[in-house]
Amino acid sequence: MGRASFDVAVIGGGPAGSIAATALALAGRSVAVFEREKFPRFHIGESLLPFSMDAFERFGILQKLDAEGFIRKYGAEITSGCGSGEIRFYFKDGFRSKTATAFQVERSRFDKILLDHARECGAHVREETSVEDIAFSPGRPKLTVKAKSGSLEEIETEYLLDCSGRHSVLGTRLGLKREYAGLQKFAVYAHYVGAQQPSGIDGTLTRMVRGKDHWFWIIPLSSEKISVGVVMDTQRYRSLRRSPAEVLDLFLTEQPIMRERLRGARRISKVYASGDYSYRNSSLHGDRWLMAGDAAGFIDPIFSSGVFLAILSGEKAAEAIDRALTTPHQASKLFARYERHLAKIIRLYLKFVYSWYRQEFVETVLAPREFFEVVPAVNAVLAGNIGRSFALRWRIWLFHFIVAVQRRFHIFPRLSLAPKTS
Repeated sequence: MGRASFDVAVIGGGPAGSIAATALALAGRSVAVFEREKFPRFHIGESLLPFSMDAFERFGILQKLDAEGFIRKYGAEITSGCGSGEIRFYFKDGFRSKTATAFQVERSRFDKILLDHARECGAHVREETSVEDIAFSPGRPKLTVKAKSGSLEEIETEYLLDCSGRHSVLGTRLGLKREYAGLQKFAVYAHYVGAQQPSGIDGTLTRMVRGKDHWFWIIPLSSEKISVGVVMDTQRYRSLRRSPAEVLDLFLTEQPIMRERLRGARRISKVYASGDYSYRNSSLHGDRWLMAGDAAGFIDPIFSSGVFLAILSGEKAAEAIDRALTTPHQASKLFARYERHLAKIIRLYLKFVYSWYRQEFVETVLAPREFFEVVPAVNAVLAGNIGRSFALRWRIWLFHFIVAVQRRFHIFPRLSLAPKTS
């Protein structure tokens, strides 16, 4: 068995792992990334948020993303399933907005760009390499990794960063994974070509249609290709007793708005499915280890927070580990501070996700009455502004208060959210 030693070992080469490895390599640390798959590979989560753009620029990635030709995203659109309400959020109109665009990406290409960039910055990247075992004591963590050829290697590292996605190597191994109550959802999705898309910047928007007990997304990936999906309760999916392709076709057929938007479209991929994906780990750090990205937790795809949180947590985890390598006696305090920071941001988005699945949230955002810049504040948070300023926080509190009032007093028109029947 071969042996190697690094300052940091990263499990997983997705956005969180790639950004963390890039940051650590640029800081002069020896870092290895162990990714079980071979990139490029299909992945969902194709819509990014503006607050990731600064990180892309800091790490020298922004020019590569522009050169790849990814669509510049200007905002999002929400439509009621009954067709009686629609609103568009443009990032430029967000509260104290500083960045007006993000990207719509094909994750297969996007993730490969990030992983290749980490390699170019000096990270040791091992694709098609799985982590077979982890030993934490005594002293430094030791990993046993297995290459595609079947050969085993022992890796010794000062610190371990788990960025293994929803597979969450450490979360599963240590029994830390916890589901969010009431967020047992199931998504089916695929890629299509041939659909007529809006002109101008409206053709760059993530478009969502909110039904009574489900919702759809349409994400433009190019001038021709779009990502289409539907999210429902896991129990509802199971009760249908159909394949993912049959379920997707059923929901699209039943919704006139989606039928119209997909007129002339042709599916070019298989139909993928993901279920019960919303969870977090009860602890995100321990002795010589941290979690970041989806390995730390995943909320829901509705507000495109997945890649945003992966980029943010990957960078912040790298900062904590870099400082711990310099001042090992501070590691526990640094890691605890990282967890508190990430948990606070997750709670911010979790509250919006829970609200989204209440009809009153949709009724409130589709009937905005502008005062105190509440709507721009919501726009800002959904663009990735994590609410550090009091000016933003109290406006978000006021928004959630209005939603609660709508639940009881119906200050805005009630919506059926179900398709209109002829």
